[in-house]
Amino acid sequence: MNIQQLLFDLCAANGVSGCESELFDLIQSSLDQYAEVTADANGNVYAVLGNPSGDKTILLDAHLDRIGLIVTDIDQNGFVKVDKCGGMDSRVLQNARLAAQDGITGTVCCLPPHLSDGSEDKATPINKVWVDFGMNAEQVREHVKIGDTLTFVSKPRMLMNNIITSPALDNRCSVAALIRCAEMLHGSEVRYKVVLLFSAQEETYGTGAATGAYRVNADEAIVVDVSFASQPDVSGQYGKIKLDGGPMIGIAPGLDKGMTNCLTALCKDKGIPYQLEPMGGRTGTNADRIAITRSGVKTAMVSVPQRYMHTAVEAVAIDDIERTAGLLAAYIQNGGVQDA
Repeated sequence: MNIQQLLFDLCAANGVSGCESELFDLIQSSLDQYAEVTADANGNVYAVLGNPSGDKTILLDAHLDRIGLIVTDIDQNGFVKVDKCGGMDSRVLQNARLAAQDGITGTVCCLPPHLSDGSEDKATPINKVWVDFGMNAEQVREHVKIGDTLTFVSKPRMLMNNIITSPALDNRCSVAALIRCAEMLHGSEVRYKVVLLFSAQEETYGTGAATGAYRVNADEAIVVDVSFASQPDVSGQYGKIKLDGGPMIGIAPGLDKGMTNCLTALCKDKGIPYQLEPMGGRTGTNADRIAITRSGVKTAMVSVPQRYMHTAVEAVAIDDIERTAGLLAAYIQNGGVQDA
């Protein structure tokens, strides 16, 4: 499997929260030789591996959706008003290029410095953000509708040292890790039922994880997401997290300690570099939803280190994705925590 090409394809897809359906064909084609792929009413995508009749079910979750903007108005001059759809950072919208769902592109309106008195130097609040598609109102309405979503226009690119930069790596890099894990498991004996859940709407409400986990009714779950790697001006525990330093294993009150210990032990046994991410409360990921599904699910969290989260230049190391996939495959082959 060419992870770089898979990432390029995944990151090129739209799939803002609530509009993830266009990813189905790509995931299906990537997994069709390993599992049957299905979807549900909320836009979740499922792939079942291993022994469907096994006496235990292990769930691996990675959310499909990406942050974006939602169209709220089109004025008489053709300028498009937007609001956040997910955790969009207003600071990165100044001068950004955006794509509508049918592929046409526009640019966020901004005031030239020559016409500014300096009061506009701060990030423009979202209620003052407009997008210019270079067309009049009638033309714009042929392409853009109220409720449509917009995404960053930016092609994935490779930096030095096997690092990729692109929008939507949160969380398409984890989607790639799950697909790669399925490839690693192919042909090996897996005693238990394993469900890959590519969940919808994590960036807005976590609907996909809540309904998907309820449907799967797993005994154990590992949520795979991204978390913060060191970069300039970052201090504290995240100042020590290295890009290309291996997956981050979460430690939090709502995460199962036995699973966490099993994951760290497997890293040591398999020679997989890893990093720890202690949190004193909620994780801010689908793990918070899945852990309290039905009567409770043993849940762990593994994160891919990432720089510049929720921007058009998110950056991850491809080797960290490979290591994350290897750790997940080792956990499945080990039989989960109860057989450790």
